[in-house]
Amino acid sequence: MDYDKYWKLFLEYLQIEKNASQLTIQAYQRDIEHFFQFLTREKMEELTDVDYLMIRTYLTELYHGGLSKRSVNRQISSLRSFYKFLMREEIVQTNPFAQLPLSKTDQAIPDIMYAEELDILFHSITTDNAIGIRNKALLELLYGTGIRVSECVQLHLASVDMDLQTILVTGKGNKERYIPFGQFAQQSLLEYMEHGRDGLIGKHSQPGNVLFLNAKGNPLSARGVRMIMNRIVEDAALTVDLHPHKLRHSFATHLLDNGADLRAVQELLGHANLSATQIYTHVSSDRLQNVYHQAHPRAHK
Repeated sequence: MDYDKYWKLFLEYLQIEKNASQLTIQAYQRDIEHFFQFLTREKMEELTDVDYLMIRTYLTELYHGGLSKRSVNRQISSLRSFYKFLMREEIVQTNPFAQLPLSKTDQAIPDIMYAEELDILFHSITTDNAIGIRNKALLELLYGTGIRVSECVQLHLASVDMDLQTILVTGKGNKERYIPFGQFAQQSLLEYMEHGRDGLIGKHSQPGNVLFLNAKGNPLSARGVRMIMNRIVEDAALTVDLHPHKLRHSFATHLLDNGADLRAVQELLGHANLSATQIYTHVSSDRLQNVYHQAHPRAHK
């Protein structure tokens, strides 16, 4: 079966019509490639020969391979979209994944940092050198805006408006949105842009206009951001697990805990659907107690 031909067609559709991000495209490619490997093992010659029974066999293999329900659901969604495209192109007549139900999964509560833990992290960063100045600005911006690490490493100098205290972010599907940041992030960014960034640029560096640079003066990668996080936690002598998405979780949760509107948080996070934002509506029992005692007319004598 000519996998390359079908993938090339679908890739053009994702890039041109759907304007999908590189990460989304990579996820589709992994899922579809895995499915084609299964079809090859089963000696399946044509995509039109794939039926519901064959799909059930494939799902059994996925579960026996140790994949979680969430991962299997993602594979089903990818292949459902792939076959929907093939139907549109009249390559196949039916979509064997169309009626396949997704497994119910437990909604995971986002792991967050508490404000006290974040204070320790921020105060643990020494800013007497370019690396420290960059790390402080990076941490302040990630927590102060809730942007994804992929969005962060794509920021350019022109993305930052110090006067309006906003950044212009390009999110999933190349959709742009403006996000405000506070005074702590503003101060750290200003220090980095005026004194830290130039200190990272060396003779052989190729920084371009990218905002955050690595120790060699080249654009910082998502992997580099995660390594920086690990070092910050280690230096702060904390036992927490810190990653960029945890700061994003913390950003959203702290906003909602302090009365922010759910749809405003959705806009800030760049979520296409409100349901993706609703996972952050969990609140502490202490806050619920406080709200109840302050608001209910029969809470006190």
